[in-house]
Amino acid sequence: MSVITTDRSSRVSQFVVDYGIFISFAAIFVALSLMNEYFLSSQNLLNVMRQISINGVLAVGMTFVILTGGIDLSVGSILAFAGMVAASLVPAADPHMTVVALLAAIAVGAAFGLVNGSTISLFSLPPFVVTLGMLSGARGATLLYSDGRPIATLADSYKFLGQGTLLGLPVPVIAFAIIALLGWMLLRFTVFGRYVYAVGGNARSARTSGVSVRQVTVLVYVIMGSLAGLAGALLTARTSAAVPQAGLGYELDAIAAVVIGGTSLTGGVGRIGYTIIGVLIIGMVNNGLDLMGVSSYYQQIIKGFIIVLAVLIDKSRHQH
Repeated sequence: MSVITTDRSSRVSQFVVDYGIFISFAAIFVALSLMNEYFLSSQNLLNVMRQISINGVLAVGMTFVILTGGIDLSVGSILAFAGMVAASLVPAADPHMTVVALLAAIAVGAAFGLVNGSTISLFSLPPFVVTLGMLSGARGATLLYSDGRPIATLADSYKFLGQGTLLGLPVPVIAFAIIALLGWMLLRFTVFGRYVYAVGGNARSARTSGVSVRQVTVLVYVIMGSLAGLAGALLTARTSAAVPQAGLGYELDAIAAVVIGGTSLTGGVGRIGYTIIGVLIIGMVNNGLDLMGVSSYYQQIIKGFIIVLAVLIDKSRHQH
């Protein structure tokens, strides 16, 4: 009898581990639908999708980083600098530089990511320390580049990237969907994706098996930086201005979405699909609290609680 009970308990535990994120998503969705009549309106749901798109792009890149056992605290600052560079290239009088500005933002982000990844891999420094330093450095670079002033005169063709729609969907949402699909394919179907999991699972064993751990480490931070640059361009276009304070705290939302989605902070375990669910949960909670008029101060407390809870769940999962 005890054997049957134990076996049933283990199956239930495994079910919770495999599908707990979907159960949580459904529960939050139903709760918010019942608590506020406007939550299920098509306009509000589109707003939710538009709001989560920036964090979603960042979270896809953060998934790659955390899968290797790393962390990137600098993405908010990189986003701000890349957005500022992009905005400086598309004044209202010159609508023909939109593609150049977008590519420049991605390139700037990739350069910051290259510095992060190279420093971490070459000197075997903790990612937390390196990216914390970059958080401050990139923010300072943003202030220097802009002289501490916003750039608010942007070409309409550029603003379309953040405010326009295609096939009835906001452009940032389409960008997020494409990035998520590419990220999933990269992790699921390529040798590089297998290497990312191998490095996060056991870097020493991966190195023994012939995997270039340094190269993989550098590449995941370049991917993260590139996506932070893209997010910066999209955010600037959506808000019609580049401000030096952009992206403050965005790294926490991205990390929270990845951890809530079940990616292990120790590396080697996680899925892009689950990260997307984590992004949706964060977005729904933020939107629901806004609709209920909850103070932003309390929202920060609630978000912090959710992050700690997700980490505790991750720890208990690995203990079992």
